Amino acid sequence: MKTQKLNKKYSPSELADSFVFRTKLTAKQKKEAAGQLAKARKRAGAQLTEAQVVYARIMQLRFQMEDYIKSDQYKVELTFSYFLKQYIQLRYTMNKKFARDIELDEAELSFILNKRRLPSEKVIARLGLHSNNTIPALSWYKLLEKEREHDFVNNDKLMESESKYVKNRLKISR
Repeated sequence: MKTQKLNKKYSPSELADSFVFRTKLTAKQKKEAAGQLAKARKRAGAQLTEAQVVYARIMQLRFQMEDYIKSDQYKVELTFSYFLKQYIQLRYTMNKKFARDIELDEAELSFILNKRRLPSEKVIARLGLHSNNTIPALSWYKLLEKEREHDFVNNDKLMESESKYVKNRLKISR
């Protein structure tokens, strides 16, 4: 059925031109091809400017963040502070310089990086502006919310302590 639909869309010669024939390479040929590819990638990498390398790494970090935000899994190691540390390391050798660039107190940045304090919305906005929206502030915000959601869902002490304030609970049969 699908083949008939394809044939109506494309002529036989177009279908033949679009087909890719797999070649069977020997182990020696595969090794040689891998070497040629490595050399080509190395040449292309050598031609990149420092700005292009930083941009590529920022985009890589952005995609990693977005993939993690979209996933249903929570990973303890992938926190807001983890991604912020990664972002800072792309351009700075010292956190102090980054803190100055976004006009943030060094101590507050340290508290955020060491998970002692959550960043304010102002800090999140500054992160988006600092990257020239390459990593949007909304991505930083969603990352923080994912972390907060996990903390809330797993906070049994909060539910226990607040339970005493709730009276006349709904009784619903399931």
